[in-house]
Amino acid sequence: MKLTLKIWRQENSNTKGRFETYNVDKVEGDMSFLEMLDVLNDGLVREGKEPVEFDHDCREGICGTCSLQINGEPHGPGNRVTTCQLHMRSFKDGDTIVIEPFRARAFPIVKDLIVDRSAFDRIQQAGGFISVNTSGNTIDANSTPIEKEKADMSFDAATCIGCGACVAACKNASAMLFTSAKVSQFALLPQGEVEASERVMHMVDQMDKEGFGNCTNTGACEIECPKGISLENIARMNREYLSASVAG
Repeated sequence: MKLTLKIWRQENSNTKGRFETYNVDKVEGDMSFLEMLDVLNDGLVREGKEPVEFDHDCREGICGTCSLQINGEPHGPGNRVTTCQLHMRSFKDGDTIVIEPFRARAFPIVKDLIVDRSAFDRIQQAGGFISVNTSGNTIDANSTPIEKEKADMSFDAATCIGCGACVAACKNASAMLFTSAKVSQFALLPQGEVEASERVMHMVDQMDKEGFGNCTNTGACEIECPKGISLENIARMNREYLSASVAG
């Protein structure tokens, strides 16, 4: 398979970027998208040229660091897949593929296709914890009954990998889906009740400080999320925030 790649190149967030065009061949359908980029970079290095910088870690759809905007879609075509789990059989011989970093003011470009998503870390650090002591004082899980429905919803929220696809898909670059998932995974369990009010207030305030946009409920975030995080989490976070505001 032969492909034409239009890739965004940028030295850092303070320099002007541009698209550069590359041609790759001998691309197999069973290759992952990142393996295809490895082939490109191997060729560039052999030619004495600077390889394209892109982020990755586990390459198993777990860590979320491989985030790329592919032909205008976060993580590219396909449903509920990360970039590293996207295979080249999703494309055809002769295709032109446009590859960009996630675009958001709160995600400054580090280099080429790598963005700094530490804003997500700061949102979690603002309140994403519990004070209940479970270290060395383990309690049988069955001693605190939790409704299965709530346990399942908490687990579903906790599957968020913080890749940033929700931000990239949103026309306002909102982080509401990410933040609401992190709020919900605690709000639905008794362990999270102790800091419930402080948590939602602090995390939402930090989200706003980071420069993310507002939610307009278009639903693009849920559609593009590789883990299918539900918009119901945003509604829950709004309720939690209103309740905390009134109580405060």
